[in-house]
Amino acid sequence: MIPNTGARRPDTTDGTDDLDGIAVVGMSCRLPGAATTEEFWDLLCAGRGMPARREDGTWRAALDDHAGFDAEFFGMDAAEAAATDPQHRLMLELGWEALENAGIVPGDLAGTDAGVFVGIASDDYAALTRRSGVPTGSHTATGLHRAMAANRLSYHLGLRGPSVTVDSAQSSSLVAVQTACESLRRGETTLAVVGGVHLVLTEESTTTMERMGALSPDGRCHTFDARANGYVRGEGGGAVVLKPLSAAIADGDRVHCVIRGGAVNNDGGGANITTPDQAAQEAVLRGAYERAGVSPESVHYVELHGTGTRVGDPVEAAALGAVVGAGSGRTRPVQVGSVKTNVGHLEGAAGIVGFLKAALCVREGELVPSLNFTEPNPDIPLDELSVEVVTERRPWIEEGGLRRVAGVSSFGMGGTNVHLVLEQAPDITEEPAGTPVNGPVPVLLSARTPKALTDTASQLADTIDHNPEMNLGDIAHTMARRTTFDHRATVLAHTTEEL
Repeated sequence: MIPNTGARRPDTTDGTDDLDGIAVVGMSCRLPGAATTEEFWDLLCAGRGMPARREDGTWRAALDDHAGFDAEFFGMDAAEAAATDPQHRLMLELGWEALENAGIVPGDLAGTDAGVFVGIASDDYAALTRRSGVPTGSHTATGLHRAMAANRLSYHLGLRGPSVTVDSAQSSSLVAVQTACESLRRGETTLAVVGGVHLVLTEESTTTMERMGALSPDGRCHTFDARANGYVRGEGGGAVVLKPLSAAIADGDRVHCVIRGGAVNNDGGGANITTPDQAAQEAVLRGAYERAGVSPESVHYVELHGTGTRVGDPVEAAALGAVVGAGSGRTRPVQVGSVKTNVGHLEGAAGIVGFLKAALCVREGELVPSLNFTEPNPDIPLDELSVEVVTERRPWIEEGGLRRVAGVSSFGMGGTNVHLVLEQAPDITEEPAGTPVNGPVPVLLSARTPKALTDTASQLADTIDHNPEMNLGDIAHTMARRTTFDHRATVLAHTTEEL
């Protein structure tokens, strides 16, 4: 819940006037061990692994609570909420939080062409509902249909733009990001909320993946390591708010990073439908960098698909080496890592989680450790490929004054591959804070219930703890622009510490 400080303009003193690209202006997440993007960044920087627990003979990185949903806040009664897939309910929360993070009052978007794009690849709740024998009702169809993951958020916010649920298996949510970017570039929509969600609600879905040979028996994901033996299923999701960069700059938005381009393709063949194809992965990488107008040798970091499987890892490494590594003519290895070693594999939501990690690294100018890597897989000659796994937190090494550039990959088990190219936001300068701080500044809080009001205050306090450099006037300005609800409070403070 970092308030959007606003009041920013491009710094034209360095000759930079390239406002092409798609800006990431808002973020949110709900992950094992991290309920906010600030907590997620802390987890990554500290090199903490997933709080995985063993259930029914398999390991899972699970969320603590699937049922904690404020139905009244989203205009739903108890019966409708109970009939609605918890993944859809989670997407409502993530979408709202991402908009607030962007400094946008969600209610102000009603009637606009804003779009919603959601990646989701599982329907455990539908299977659970049908197996339980609970009689169907008026909310069953809308509660269980996967399309509603996007449609429900569009409905709640009154949006008129595209509302699309994407299912390309494990690459679903990153394909959703690319789909949203193309919609923005066409002018079909001027703002997009994009996310992915995944919850594990039945034993059968885990058994299916286990029998496929995809799951790690030791509760760890060993990406690119000699011990690679599969992945651990993870739960949660994430969301981002996207706008054309030129519009974001004009509106004074805080830009976390810029999406320069991307590409999607399919393996289109191979030994079987789930066997990854190196040539296809090379093609999607080349296509992404060509469309982004970025040379592969300028890429410093790539967030891998990186499932830690014996077949998938070597293919991904070889393709990466051919295009971004040694094949690009670079003089230093490209740095790589996988967030699946931290929070597990969120399957349909995995792409958005990797995207968030890469975006945070680009924004903060730091690389964070990929866990469980000690000895390279013998089928992955890292030196020959000019690829290096990041194993410790360290500053991003900038060369020749170039902006920080990262790639993000996500591959579906049916062969749908996607790669996006992220770049550091243009240099910006702060305008003077809109609210003077030479006296007590009123900071407004608002929520639908007394408990939610307390929670909002707690979240703001946590945000200030994580970002002590924030300007009090900017905080007050942002909170005053939030949605006004029935339960309100005003805090008078001279400094952020006093607040």
